[in-house]
Amino acid sequence: MNRMIGRVRQFVRAITAQVTAEDRAYVESVLPKEALPLFYGMHRADQRHALNVAQTAMQLAEEHCTEGTTVDIRLLERCALLHDVGRRKGDLDIFGKVFCVLAVHFFPARARMWAEDGTSKMLAVYFHHPKIGAELLRGIGLAEEAEIIERHHEIAKMGDSLELRLLRLADEAN
Repeated sequence: MNRMIGRVRQFVRAITAQVTAEDRAYVESVLPKEALPLFYGMHRADQRHALNVAQTAMQLAEEHCTEGTTVDIRLLERCALLHDVGRRKGDLDIFGKVFCVLAVHFFPARARMWAEDGTSKMLAVYFHHPKIGAELLRGIGLAEEAEIIERHHEIAKMGDSLELRLLRLADEAN
């Protein structure tokens, strides 16, 4: 039930999402210009989510970086801003995401089947956006970011980079 309440909060944030001029200036100071069309190609709600994830990731990095532990802050920041670029405008809008969340919640096996057999493009994007985004990032030369983003929804494994672990935590918190 708590997960569904979190999803309702996420929905309200999505339909009221704003990206300010200050937010855009921040994005443009962090991302290489080749990545900007990917960021701005996301829905405004996903842009806002990415900005929130970046802010949380920076806070988590500050908390987790103790003496002897290092994190590539700029890499983490880029990954946070780009982690959902596989969900582009026209592929999965807010109400499409609601459909996907409900389908996965109530019919998990069937939702996965619809995604895999081509019945639902929305579900395919929902499940595979990390891989889609990673391919887009590799296409513009951001291989290191692609590696992290492709794995950000996978179950944690030994050897995962600190940047990947922090990205997962920040994404889950938002």
